[in-house]
Amino acid sequence: MRILVSNDDGYFSPGIAALVQAVEGFAEVTVVAPERDRSGASNSLTLTRPLSVRKAASGFFYIDGTPTDCVHVAVTGLLEHRPDLIISGINDGANMGDDTIYSGTVAAAMEGYLLGVPAIAFSLAQRGHAHLDVAARRAGELVRQLAARLIAQPMLLNINFPALPDEQIRGVEVTRLGKRHHAEPVVRATNPRGETIYWIGPAGSARDAGPGTDFHAVAQGWVSVTPLDVDLTGVQCLAPVRDWLAQ
Repeated sequence: MRILVSNDDGYFSPGIAALVQAVEGFAEVTVVAPERDRSGASNSLTLTRPLSVRKAASGFFYIDGTPTDCVHVAVTGLLEHRPDLIISGINDGANMGDDTIYSGTVAAAMEGYLLGVPAIAFSLAQRGHAHLDVAARRAGELVRQLAARLIAQPMLLNINFPALPDEQIRGVEVTRLGKRHHAEPVVRATNPRGETIYWIGPAGSARDAGPGTDFHAVAQGWVSVTPLDVDLTGVQCLAPVRDWLAQ
């Protein structure tokens, strides 16, 4: 089995090294990841300049672009063989609810899925890589368990691990995405030249976080597995819009 690994934290991230180590014992692994942290890059592609591909001493390929660039370049031109599965992560921080819209980790997996390759995005719910070894081992187990089924029936999965010791993780729960409150306001500051600058504020707290959601599962010590769909059609809005336009 051939696995392509990417992320949004950069090719040097402890999370991607741990993920590779977790799967390289049973798969042929290639890493193509951004040369720097591209968190929040979402599904953006670089269209205004060419991209450079380099190889680190670790054997990982890195690209001066976004996570989506990395997967797109790898699948459509860099790799000699099409991967059977794409995995992204392990992200330093959660990607739950609305996070999935902005996440470069999820975007890397989604790009693979859009190119016809089943994909999984992995994230560790607490920043700082606490219990990364636990998340990586469990990620490897999930890849081994799910790979054959995903190859037969391609899907895009978003998986979040609670940052807990192994004995405190209660198991795996299949969930839906929750929702966050609106993001906090931007942080206004002044640079050394006296110019006003703005930092994007932190994400809002969880709003829809009841049972069945990814937020609830992780908070209760479960590994959250959420199947994602890339069809953005607002199905529930089709009938009202037809009615509006018919008047």
